[in-house]
Amino acid sequence: MAVLTGMASACGSATVVNAIAAGKGAAFGVELRVFAKVELVKGSREIVGRLIGERGESPKLIEICVRRVLKHLDLEKVYGARIETRSEVPIAVGLSSSSAAANAAVLATFAALGRRPRPELVLNLGIDAAFEAGVTITGALDDAAASLYGCGVVTNNLTRRVLKRFKVDPKLKVLIYVPPTKFYTSKVKRAQVKPIKEAVEVVHSMALRRKILEALTLNGLLYSSALGQDPMPALEALANGALAAGMTGTGPATVAVAEPAVADAIERAWRTRLGRVIITKPTVKGARVERP
Repeated sequence: MAVLTGMASACGSATVVNAIAAGKGAAFGVELRVFAKVELVKGSREIVGRLIGERGESPKLIEICVRRVLKHLDLEKVYGARIETRSEVPIAVGLSSSSAAANAAVLATFAALGRRPRPELVLNLGIDAAFEAGVTITGALDDAAASLYGCGVVTNNLTRRVLKRFKVDPKLKVLIYVPPTKFYTSKVKRAQVKPIKEAVEVVHSMALRRKILEALTLNGLLYSSALGQDPMPALEALANGALAAGMTGTGPATVAVAEPAVADAIERAWRTRLGRVIITKPTVKGARVERP
């Protein structure tokens, strides 16, 4: 059987404004990546995915991504696929692992076929796949666009529009506290976040005015309260000099943005907690095709 191979990666992202309450969001890319390898098998109809090192996690999303690309190109009766993803992004903690996996899987499928898709097409195919897989409430355009473009974005998820792009200084440190638990976005009920909708609208307008750090902190406090997550890691980071800190996504992870000089103090404070601490930085490169 003829086999075509494509490889791609996309970065995770940190939340500035979670879109669940108001349908509008903001996020920026971080230098943690999901890598996807897609092998298209001519004459096969089977599409099988595998998440390397992630026992118990479903490959449904990446399988749907590949199927949607093949359907878009009218090739779903020509090729089957084998898909593997390997992730530096912890799954189900609020760092956009699903959006990164979708972007990487879609881009790798096009790469296997020698095609270069428009970025908007990659986003839409991945978002549609995420809705079909049931891993998103709003479509997560903010997360997906930050992952794909490798910058910060402010979005209207309901209309699928990127309203503004921004940069986060790559010289800053991004510290992430990851508790030893997971939380899946699909478990959130809209009733939980309805009380904070108007406040989140205000935070979103702050992000549009480029008050990114302030928005990140306030968003985290609002959502951690609404979803019953612990706000103390964010407050500890702020007390130790962070420029901004808050729960990312629907948690349970907390992200802090800090000058390098205070990163050690934040890390020491978080090391007293169960779980792990990841130190990374804002990314300057988004999704990309990787060499085989």
